[in-house]
Amino acid sequence: MASQNSDEFLVERTTIVKAEASEVFALINDFHQWTQWSPWEGLDPAMQRTYAGPDAGVGASYAWAGNKKAGSGSMVITESVPNERVVLDLAFLKPFKAQNVTTFLISPNAGDVQVTWKMTGKKNLFFKIFGFIFSMDKLVGKDFEKGLSQLKAAAEKS
Repeated sequence: MASQNSDEFLVERTTIVKAEASEVFALINDFHQWTQWSPWEGLDPAMQRTYAGPDAGVGASYAWAGNKKAGSGSMVITESVPNERVVLDLAFLKPFKAQNVTTFLISPNAGDVQVTWKMTGKKNLFFKIFGFIFSMDKLVGKDFEKGLSQLKAAAEKS
C-alpha cells in the first residue's frame, strides 16, 4: 500500500461471492448493470446518466451528474478480460477533480469467486493538503465494502 507521504494512493477491498465468475464479470463489465450494485447509486435519485460506446467491454463509457453527494464524472473501460479482470479510467469532475485507475480482479475458486476492487491514482493538491486528516482509504474504503456487498447480493440471486 502507498505510504501516507507518497504522491500515490491505493484503496483495495476483497470479498467472496458464491456465484459463477461469468455472472460477476457481467455485472462489472456493463455499466448498465452498475445500478444494481454501485454504492453511489442511491446518492441522488435524480442523477443523470449517459452511456456511450459499446454496451459492455473495452470502450464502454458512463458519465454521471448529480447533487453534491453524487458529484459528476465519467468512467471508460480500458481493459476487459472475460471472467478475470475489468480495468477502467475514472475521472471525477465534482466535488473535486481527479484521475484514477480502477481495477476489478475476478479469481474463481471451487464453488465461489474472489472479487478484488482496487483504485490507484495520484493524490491531487486537495489530498496532499488534507491527506493527514482524510486518507483515500478512509474516504472510499467503506464505499468499496458496500459496493462489493451489493455486488455479492446481485450475483448470488442470479
